[in-house]
Amino acid sequence: MKMNKKFTLASMTMAAALALAACGGDDKADDNKKTDDSKGSSDNKEINLAYVEWDTEIASTNVVGAVLEDLGYKVELTPLDNAVMWEAVANGEADAMVAAWLPHTHEAQYEKYKDDMVEVGENLKGAKIGLVVPEYMAVNSIADLKDEANKTITGIEPGAGVVGAAEKAVEEYDNLNGWTVQTSSSGAMTVALEQAIENEEDVIVTGWSPHWKFAKFDLKYLEDPESVFGSEETINTFARKDLEKDMPDAYKVLEAFHWTSDDLEEVMLAVADGKDPKEAAKDWIEANQDKVDEWTKDVK
Repeated sequence: MKMNKKFTLASMTMAAALALAACGGDDKADDNKKTDDSKGSSDNKEINLAYVEWDTEIASTNVVGAVLEDLGYKVELTPLDNAVMWEAVANGEADAMVAAWLPHTHEAQYEKYKDDMVEVGENLKGAKIGLVVPEYMAVNSIADLKDEANKTITGIEPGAGVVGAAEKAVEEYDNLNGWTVQTSSSGAMTVALEQAIENEEDVIVTGWSPHWKFAKFDLKYLEDPESVFGSEETINTFARKDLEKDMPDAYKVLEAFHWTSDDLEEVMLAVADGKDPKEAAKDWIEANQDKVDEWTKDVK
């Protein structure tokens, strides 16, 4: 009888434990499921935007990033060298970029990587590259250059499309024999431009527009009779393959993103005047909510 009593007690205890374990197991399974679901949702909301550290791309990438953050995405902005930016999107290490200048500036990268990514579309029309000088300089054409600025063209980063075009111009124009293209960075180029203007000295820089320097200084493009720098360009958006399937709402925003040179220069000038790029982007979004609503109207 004593053994039966112990057996009954043990059985009851085991049954209760099993029942509790079963209930707890269900809760744990539910918790795990919630965690997994939450993790999956979080993963689907993480997006990496690559960009090259030019003033235009700092501005545009921060604006798009801020819009996506407002939609609940965890956004990582990754600055890269130009060629590496294209490669990163092509191999899927980055999700997208809004920084492709076509058809001339990034022609080489486009031909190399276009089959490995998705061409989402243009986000800005009327872009241009060329050699830029202060308005006070008497020269108006590349073909008229003689010995201005110590026969030096101040460029930006090595490998940039506008630098490559400037180097080609030195080869194509007979009057540029003996000239050099001095590479530096976008920031160093604008500092050299500003210092020369302050002293009203000759300076020739690799330029592009949209750019805040045209709003701040009185500048002009030198005519390019040999068409080395090409004609009008567009800035375009590219995404990795399968981004539309993986993040359809983010893709819709990237597809709808389009603005004007005035919009872009407004953000760039704010950054050039010392405002943090993220704050400049948020300020622009707040002041232009109607445009942003157009970009996000198809997001569920």
